[in-house]
Amino acid sequence: MMNYKDFYQNSIQNPEEFWKEQANQLTWYDFPSTILSKDAYNYDQWFADGKLNMSYLCIDKHIQDGYGDQVAIIYDSPVTNTKQKYTYNDMKSEVGRLAGALKKLGLEKGDTAIIYMPMIPQAMFSMLACARIGVIHSVVFGGFAPHELAIRIDDCKPKIILTASSGIEVDRIIPYKPYVDKAITLSTHKPENVVVYKRHLGADVPDQPYDLDYKSLVRTADIASPISVPSTHPLYILYTSGTTGRPKGIIRDTGGYATALKFSMKYVYGVAQDEIFWAASDVGWVVGHSYIVYGPLVNRNTTVIFEGKPIRTPDASTFWRVISEYGVSVMFTAPTAIRAIKKEDPQGNFIKEFDLSSLKYQFLAGERCDAATLNWLQQQLNIPVIDHWWQTESGWPMLSNMAGVELADVKPGSATFPVCGYDIRVLNDEGVQVDASTEGYVAVKLPLPPGTLQNIWGNPERFQEGYLKPFKGYYFSGDGGYIDEDGYVFITGRVDDIINVAGHRLSTAEMEEVVASHNSVAECAVIGVHDDLKGQIPIALAVTKSDNLLAESVIQEEIVKDVRAVIGAVASLRMVLIVDRLPKTRSGKILRKLLRSIADDKEFSVPSTIDDPNIINEIQLAFKTHKVGIN
Repeated sequence: MMNYKDFYQNSIQNPEEFWKEQANQLTWYDFPSTILSKDAYNYDQWFADGKLNMSYLCIDKHIQDGYGDQVAIIYDSPVTNTKQKYTYNDMKSEVGRLAGALKKLGLEKGDTAIIYMPMIPQAMFSMLACARIGVIHSVVFGGFAPHELAIRIDDCKPKIILTASSGIEVDRIIPYKPYVDKAITLSTHKPENVVVYKRHLGADVPDQPYDLDYKSLVRTADIASPISVPSTHPLYILYTSGTTGRPKGIIRDTGGYATALKFSMKYVYGVAQDEIFWAASDVGWVVGHSYIVYGPLVNRNTTVIFEGKPIRTPDASTFWRVISEYGVSVMFTAPTAIRAIKKEDPQGNFIKEFDLSSLKYQFLAGERCDAATLNWLQQQLNIPVIDHWWQTESGWPMLSNMAGVELADVKPGSATFPVCGYDIRVLNDEGVQVDASTEGYVAVKLPLPPGTLQNIWGNPERFQEGYLKPFKGYYFSGDGGYIDEDGYVFITGRVDDIINVAGHRLSTAEMEEVVASHNSVAECAVIGVHDDLKGQIPIALAVTKSDNLLAESVIQEEIVKDVRAVIGAVASLRMVLIVDRLPKTRSGKILRKLLRSIADDKEFSVPSTIDDPNIINEIQLAFKTHKVGIN
């Protein structure tokens, strides 16, 4: 392995030379002569005069190189009892014919299409088919309600929507097609057609005049060839999860993104070209775009599409079964998934039942990983467990222990060091870099590396205001954190998760770290609530492990003592609520803002991304019982 520090410094000091070399790892129709330049908004752009095609890189190139019979996709759906494999040759047929069908419908380069599908191969085919003919896709997570889908229809104005008749979540049918119909009635913009992949799961599939049958279209279509598009051509629009009101559609380019993904598969994830890579996420999120679809396929990996949950499909063994059955080399999931597994199987008995010898690295991201979860998984798997940090906006990792470069010692709570290309700094309110171990605002010195956001769809002013204007010369991440004396970066959470207790700025994330380390706690959230005397005080909500034998009062008392011992009396954590579960998005993120609103008796709207709306009543009852928010 190479030396991380030298490799990283080269990327910061010589960015054009560094990324030109990485771009050379791809096959371009026209290799760029301009590596770094400015766009019409005076924002940095990469490889502006290069031309290529993402679908070609993901499929056709590998076939031309003699790997057409390699398995590209493994589809594993415990909720429908289905297992399928698709080779790269199969992919060319499926994707090429769908692209041909879209061309026949009149879609051209620069048009937009919305993809609203469950975790099935056809979702991936749809993304790659759009990329093949230069159509800009916007995948909308299947958990979004019609109102949220309608907002996105009006924002990106798709010519068509690709959907499925229905999805299934454990034991519940999700009526995709009725949701689409409702969204179209709500939206001002009306798509020309809705292409429906029928699954026959027993859901109602109402017919509309604009409907077209996916299977019939593909059956009669010719295979479309990939077209050449500029490197700066938008590959997709991805709306940040939880968006309400005005949507925020992140624009991703093609050439910079392909370069960054190829780089990250090798150097961040340490995965060889013919290995099996599994990101247990959803194509509706950025992880799905980058590391279920485009990243693994650009790197000629076999990727896994998993339609299930870490538990209840059928139990907490399902992740380990998939890894063992297919020989997964590198896996990526969210800490919340591991906490769910840990809650059901605290001793790791299921893990011991499977041969996991193929697994080299286990990556975690999507939400801050507490030390207790990291240490538990490390002990169970006995391989490097790597916490890393990035955002929808970045499109690929910003902080990570780079498995393909040099593995550093782990400091729980830190996602280790900046990834090549990201010059990460911690700033104060005036935009001045702070001293080591001093908390501040996490920002990245411009230029950002390739593959990061290019703008916000239809709203460049919002892009400038939200990301570039807070600190001149920097991209503002929206997160707080600090860098210790050894250069390890600690992300403490969104800046609105910093609370002010009697004039002391305290991180709720640091308190969560302490609460989560209690032996009886499976997962937790710490929020700041209004207090007339101190301004704000912290409250912890904790879910206990399934094998917990301690009384609630004992757990509460011990947690209060632990927080006082680690953070100090200034933290003022006096109240610990034991709850059955926490409100989360369908991607597993805890809805802390919603918790704060409930606790402070403020009006709130239930996010369409919430996993189960019924939990609101449970949380309100818990707060009311403990007289939180009751004046």
